[in-house]
Amino acid sequence: MPWKGERMPIATPEVYADMLDRAKAGGYAYPAINVSSSETLNAALEGFNEARSDGLVEITTGAGAFLSGRPGDMAAGAAALASFAHIVAANYPVHVALHTDHCPPDKLDAYLRPLLRLSQQRVATGHQPLFGSHMWDGSSLPLEENLRVAAELLGECAKANTILELEIGVVGGEEDGIVGEMNEKLYSTPEDALRTVEVLGTGELGRYILAATFGNVHGIYQPGHVKLRPKVLDEIQRAVGERVGRSRPLDLVFHGGSGSELSEIREAVAYGVVKMNVDSDAQYAFTRPVADHMLTRYDGVLRVDGGVGDKKAYDPRVYLGKAQTGMAARVVQACQDLGSAGTSLAA
Repeated sequence: MPWKGERMPIATPEVYADMLDRAKAGGYAYPAINVSSSETLNAALEGFNEARSDGLVEITTGAGAFLSGRPGDMAAGAAALASFAHIVAANYPVHVALHTDHCPPDKLDAYLRPLLRLSQQRVATGHQPLFGSHMWDGSSLPLEENLRVAAELLGECAKANTILELEIGVVGGEEDGIVGEMNEKLYSTPEDALRTVEVLGTGELGRYILAATFGNVHGIYQPGHVKLRPKVLDEIQRAVGERVGRSRPLDLVFHGGSGSELSEIREAVAYGVVKMNVDSDAQYAFTRPVADHMLTRYDGVLRVDGGVGDKKAYDPRVYLGKAQTGMAARVVQACQDLGSAGTSLAA
C-alpha cells in the first residue's frame, strides 16, 4: 500500500521499549522474523507494513556468516545487513527493531561481543545503537553459569542502550547449527525463573526479555511430535509475580513458533509473551514461489538445446520478487495470529 506520510527509521531504544510495553499491556506479541539477505529483510518490512504492525527482524550467527561472504565473519555480516536495514526501513511507516538471535557460548567473542562494542561506540558518539537487542543463548550451560554470563552481558547491553534476551531451559531441534536436546529441559521451571530474577533483577539492572521454554522445538513439526505446555509460562509468571509483587512481571519470548497451533500461540501470548520467533515458516514461504517459478518456467530459465533462455524468466529480480511477496504474506499472517496487526505506533 503506498504511504505518503513521515518516514520512520529503525526503532530507537525508547520506541522499542514502548513497543514491548504496549504489547504486554494490549495482550499481543510481535513476530520476530529471521532474515539472511536483503530480499528476506524487504519481505519482512513489506509484511509488517501491509499488516500495519510494528515488529522485529533478527539475524542468527549463521545468517551473519552467510551475509559476510567467503570470510564468514558473522559480526561483519550482521552489521552490514543492519546498516542496510537502517536505510531501507525508513521507507515504511512502521517501527522495526533489530535483534540478533541465538548466540551460544563458543560464538560470544566472534558475534555478540563485537556487535555490542560497535553499538557502545555509536552511543558514546551520540548515535543510536546498531541493534536494539541481542540474544545470549546459554541454555547449554548449567543455570548458574548461564546467569553469570547473562549478568555480565546485561551490564554491557545497558551501556549500549540495548535489551538483552536470554534463554532458560532448552528449545529443542536445530537452528543454524545450534542443537537443543529433547529432554526435561524443554520445560523451564518456576525455580529457574526465580533464580533468574534474583541475579538479573526485573529491569533495574537493565532491561531483558526471557525465553522460557514450554516444550518448544525449532523447525516445522507434526502435531503430537512435541507437547507444548503454555501453562508453564503462567506458572512462571505467578511465581515471580508473588516474589516481586507485580502481575506478569516478565517479558517472555516464544521460540520455535513455526508450526504451532493458533490456540497455543494465543495462550502463550495471554501469559506475557511479547515476541515470537518465526523462521522455518518464513523460509518456506520465501522458497515456495521460487520452486514454482523454476519448475513451471524451466525452459526459459535454462538454456535448453543450445538456446539462450528467456531473460524475463531467469532475471533474479523476477523470481526473488515473487519470493518476497510470498514471505511478506506469511509475515502478515504472523501479525494476525499474534494480534499485532493494526497496532503500529505509527498507525
